[in-house]
Amino acid sequence: MSKGQVKYILKKVLSLLITLYIVITINFFLFRIMPGNAVRLMFLDPRVSKENIDLMMKKFGLDKPLWMQYLIYIRETVSGNLGISFWKNEPVINIIMSRLPQTIILLTIAIIVSTSLGIILGAYSAWRKGSLTDSVILGLSLITYSIPSFWNGILLLLVFSFWLNLFPLGGTGSIGISHASLMEQILDFAWHSTLPLITLILYYLGGYVMIMRNSMLDVLSEDYIVAAYAKGLSDKRILWRHAVRNALLPVTTVTALNFGWMIAGVIEVEVVFSWPGVGRLVYDAIIQRDYPLLQGAFLIIAISVIIANFISDIIYGFLDPRIRKG
Repeated sequence: MSKGQVKYILKKVLSLLITLYIVITINFFLFRIMPGNAVRLMFLDPRVSKENIDLMMKKFGLDKPLWMQYLIYIRETVSGNLGISFWKNEPVINIIMSRLPQTIILLTIAIIVSTSLGIILGAYSAWRKGSLTDSVILGLSLITYSIPSFWNGILLLLVFSFWLNLFPLGGTGSIGISHASLMEQILDFAWHSTLPLITLILYYLGGYVMIMRNSMLDVLSEDYIVAAYAKGLSDKRILWRHAVRNALLPVTTVTALNFGWMIAGVIEVEVVFSWPGVGRLVYDAIIQRDYPLLQGAFLIIAISVIIANFISDIIYGFLDPRIRKG
């Protein structure tokens, strides 16, 4: 690793740490500047005594001065303690970690499939620019990109669950599936995850197609592509060995960023399909007015976006040396 590469990585690490600190600070004050008393909102029954309210305030550390709450919050967050959930009366970090695998599985599969298809369709669309195939691919991409993910989910549920009864209405497993064999559990999970996956893939596929298509059009106009034609290289070799490889940089950036943002945007999909992930957890926390749980979930989401952006910058810097030198 060269000196320039080390300097570039250290610069990005410093930027990462500063951003994390700012996000943690905003996350602390965001829920404390909201109107009303968080503990009071837990007990809408007016018969709850002031003594019980004060006891809960003390339990959650809300009776201390704001500056002291902030220092305690920073200390506990760094140590991995995100507080106790109002709603479930359990450590927030434990609740989030129990839901996170479901979301990661859903997003990982969706982002791999949508990225792969987007690269292939976008490259082919640019290669056949102006043709009927290009118009169809671009038109469908614009449609899927513009339709909200929850609307796609509702349509898929209506057609394939209500009308055709081919897929379950929601959840991750059938009743009693835990007593079945491992293969049956895997197949049942795949059956339940099919519609949520299709919803996410359709929503993000259009964006990847358009980004790859635009990047390919820029690359195809470069001099080295003209030189490759002059050398007598085949269309297939020029497309995949020269054009696609150099057009992947923007897609790489968007893919890394989307993995973080998809966690934030998956709330709609998980609510529609009753998928027990972080997105559904955020929705339930809002309904229950569970501020510690909301604060912890937002922090995890924000950290995932920041880390994804960091990884994207590192990959981009190594793929394009001009970024490091800049």
